[in-house]
Amino acid sequence: MARKLSTDDLLILKKLAPELADPTCAHSGHEFRSVLPPVSQHISKSSGDFRERLLKLSDSELNYLVSLVFEGMESLHCVKKEHVDALAEVVSARLSKVKAAELLELYEFAGD
Repeated sequence: MARKLSTDDLLILKKLAPELADPTCAHSGHEFRSVLPPVSQHISKSSGDFRERLLKLSDSELNYLVSLVFEGMESLHCVKKEHVDALAEVVSARLSKVKAAELLELYEFAGD
C-alpha cells in the first residue's frame, strides 16, 4: 500500500541505497512510497547485490520492514522475484525460517 515514508524509513532506504540522492521516483516524479521496490527496481544490479544491501540492515530494521510487508504497508508487488527470494534468504538466516516462508507465500498469493 502507498504510504508516506517516515524518517526511519528514509534512513533505512539510505542505508540500503546510499547512492540514492533523492527519494523521488524518476519515472513518476513522486516520492517513493515503499523502501524495497525502489531498491529492487532502480538501484540493485542483481539479486546478489540486493541481498548484500539487505545484509547491511540490523535485525531490528529487517524485522521492521518484514512487519510492514505483513501489515500491507510495504509493497512486494514491484519487487523482482529473484529479489524476493534474496529477501526470504536473509530473513530465514537472520530472523525466522517461518517468516521467510510466509513472505514467499504472500508474494505468490499476491501474484508476481
